[in-house]
Amino acid sequence: MFGGKETAVSGASAAVARARIALPNMDLEFAQISDLGRVRTGNEDYLGAVQPDSPERVRSHGWLFAVADGVGGHDLGEVASHTAVESVLDGFRRSVAGESHSSLLNRLVTTANTKVIDKGHSAGTGMATTIVACALRYDRATVAHVGDSRCYLIRRGQAVQLTRDHTVAGEQFRLGVLSAAEFESAETRHVLSRSLGSSLIVKVDVGEHQVQAGDILLLCSDGLHGSVSGSEMASALAGDVDLNTAAQRLVNLANQRDGSDNISALIIRIRNVERVGMYRGRPYRLP
Repeated sequence: MFGGKETAVSGASAAVARARIALPNMDLEFAQISDLGRVRTGNEDYLGAVQPDSPERVRSHGWLFAVADGVGGHDLGEVASHTAVESVLDGFRRSVAGESHSSLLNRLVTTANTKVIDKGHSAGTGMATTIVACALRYDRATVAHVGDSRCYLIRRGQAVQLTRDHTVAGEQFRLGVLSAAEFESAETRHVLSRSLGSSLIVKVDVGEHQVQAGDILLLCSDGLHGSVSGSEMASALAGDVDLNTAAQRLVNLANQRDGSDNISALIIRIRNVERVGMYRGRPYRLP
């Protein structure tokens, strides 16, 4: 479904939403899709966006995009992902004008963790979810994540993963316990070492990245990146391809390769940006 200044996608079948927004300091378009896959009977993924509705709001707050994947094997995974994303979106809408996106996203994801835990307690069961969120303002993208939902930056035909998976095998690989070959075949490659709802205290990874005109940011669940490589994502998004078409193409490819999980993607193309510098925490325009 798609509507107004906020969008959300989830449910039992594929759904696509897209928008084009041209405002003074950034021109972007996005598409989002969530698909059941070929095996699951329910969709535990959830994704959404907050769009600024005025030039003042784009400068003071910017955009927010988020994808969450309810953890399989837990009860009410779809409730966990919905709770996490809606908590982050609502917190972003209510945030103070001009607040640093890095500190804001860290706080919002931490709050979402508490809400997922509280929701589980109210339902009398445990629940957990991954999340990846991206806030955009001026020429900066701030990415926060917990779990193995990813964000890629695609620039000039090359895809770079901006997040690192919080999985048992991933942590062991980074510590040097596993070799690259051992990591690829490890059974714990999909076992999360960190998620929202699994602990009262959660460590949120947050990074800030400069974006340029022509860049594409791709947020996705492991139903996509588990079977489609970064280079294949870049190829599907090459040139001035329609994002709605590209989103469906990626889902189709993931279903052909595997399809055992829900598949979700949120694609953002940067058409133009205003270059800025920062002085004492305040932005100023660069020539």
